[in-house]
Amino acid sequence: MRVLLLGADGFIGRRVAERLLVDEGMQVTVLGRRDSADIRFDLTAGSPGALSRFLDAVAPQVVINCAGATYGTSRALIRANTLAVATVCEAIRRSREPARLVHIGSAAEYGPVPPAGPVPESAEPRPVGPYGVSKLAGTELVLASGLDALVLRIFDVVGPGSPSASLFGRLAEGLRRALEQDEQQVRMPDLSGYRDFVDVRDVARAIHAAAVSAATGVINIGSGHAVRARDAAHLLVRASGFEGTVSEDARQVVLPAQAAPGTEPPRHLDARPVLEPVQWRQADVRTARDRLGWRTQVPLEESLGDIWLETACRV
Repeated sequence: MRVLLLGADGFIGRRVAERLLVDEGMQVTVLGRRDSADIRFDLTAGSPGALSRFLDAVAPQVVINCAGATYGTSRALIRANTLAVATVCEAIRRSREPARLVHIGSAAEYGPVPPAGPVPESAEPRPVGPYGVSKLAGTELVLASGLDALVLRIFDVVGPGSPSASLFGRLAEGLRRALEQDEQQVRMPDLSGYRDFVDVRDVARAIHAAAVSAATGVINIGSGHAVRARDAAHLLVRASGFEGTVSEDARQVVLPAQAAPGTEPPRHLDARPVLEPVQWRQADVRTARDRLGWRTQVPLEESLGDIWLETACRV
């Protein structure tokens, strides 16, 4: 199967690339802005016509879109998460043999939901911040495109490679610094909310399964369990051996885990209120199980332990 992968340099995209490249039945071409890409192309600036010519040259059977942005101005988020998706959809429509599209959405599209229950794909999306709004707009473009397309709404991704601006990337770096400098306190944002944490390797497996499936529409990808962020943080603290305290400051901002590796938020974000205050997030994963044959395999404790191992060994 010929696959064109977009966004292979991101947290999720890197794992997807690794997963696909070990599959002897997959012929993978990477399109992106960096020199490492097989095809250099900027989805936020390039035209659908130019992209369609690349599609005709590669003739992919599936396009997997892991590209996007997690922070920045509203305009930047719209360009990366909405206009770029419109470019991809239009380019596929114009190509000689339109490919199947697997697009990576976000649980942020749902916004606040009633607590104590899983969120099904049929729930009415009510995003509360520019990131969720821009991702939902991209999802709606895919669903209205008329293409053979599937959107995977990914919940809270964890595991090795977590960006330093994400919740556990920030905590791991704080723990490492505290241990190195013999400090007794690590400061974090408010950890009272519940999240559905899913390992990035399980997410890559889900995307792989989606690429070879015939499923369309929207499918949630999560663990199916809501865990208080504070309890998950304690697992990471325990893995590190840190014996001090973790204090919480609601004024700090944590970025979604899909941020590209090596990127950092603007410094002024550290003092801003959290923009998307969602207290409960739990995926209804029955559709993923039934239509993709997918279940999670990596337990949360292992995901967090791997984050710490990677951080502790970083030179």
